[in-house]
Amino acid sequence: MSVALSIIILNYNTKDITIQAIESIEKNYPKEVASGKFQVIVTDNASPDGSLEAFRQYKKRTKIKLFHVVDNGGNLGFAAGNNKGVPFAKGDYVLFLNPDTISYPKTLNYMLEFMKKHPEAGAASCKLINKDGKIDFNCHRGFPTPWNAFCYFSGLQRLFPRSKLFAGYTQGWKDMDTTHEVDVVEGAFMIMPRKIGEKVGWWDEDYTFDGDDIQFCYNIKKLGYKIYYVGEVSIMHIGGAASGVKKSGSAVTTANIETKKKVQNWRFDAMRIFYKKNYAKSYPPFINWLVLRGIDYLHKRNTPELPH
Repeated sequence: MSVALSIIILNYNTKDITIQAIESIEKNYPKEVASGKFQVIVTDNASPDGSLEAFRQYKKRTKIKLFHVVDNGGNLGFAAGNNKGVPFAKGDYVLFLNPDTISYPKTLNYMLEFMKKHPEAGAASCKLINKDGKIDFNCHRGFPTPWNAFCYFSGLQRLFPRSKLFAGYTQGWKDMDTTHEVDVVEGAFMIMPRKIGEKVGWWDEDYTFDGDDIQFCYNIKKLGYKIYYVGEVSIMHIGGAASGVKKSGSAVTTANIETKKKVQNWRFDAMRIFYKKNYAKSYPPFINWLVLRGIDYLHKRNTPELPH
């Protein structure tokens, strides 16, 4: 049987959670992993918690036929860390999957068949459900244009969550239980044909953390392909386990205050990078100045202070 799906999971200091994610795949897709239809690739960003050894021990006992452990040799960030797994991928389709996820039965096969039936699809995501039962809106977004970003950060989006005018970033007027086009899906679950990833050049390594999934989707759409949100199936996504910046992951995060500060710096750097790469030439200098000063303000307001 040829490899249909290569699943790439990037780990940093979350070995127990990552193993739970892998176990959910092995438990719910026993035939696929035992036959080699599904391949699992774990890349590790030099985790100090003994992750590499834990994955090597897991490899000895797993029934996953194609299981690869990749030592990235350093903390390369999200984009570069995921790219390290790509050369090992043998599948016609590649799924980038976060370690803080639980894969449910039917979801992966459903998404694989969806992609096969929709050759116009450059990438897709299923519904990502947080531990509290709420949908992670990051799996269903519009592009962060200056207007969409202003509405989101100013609170207009929260006041008018279903408005096409004010909720362009979260796309809140769309039915979250159905399949439809969006601009951006989340890197926590992003499936694509391998040939599309090759055309785009995979993840943009100018990004260390955050914003890279937006850029990936932007690059795919520039090629003329569509991005789909598939609301009929789902996985669990805790969120923030490694970074510590999301409330949903506060109970399981391994991040200390220094890591949280680094992550916030990377997040706001990503906003600047995306804007300069994709929008700055389309707007007058005054708008560019306002956008970048706004990012600076949000960065200062949302970055935790290190203890003295």
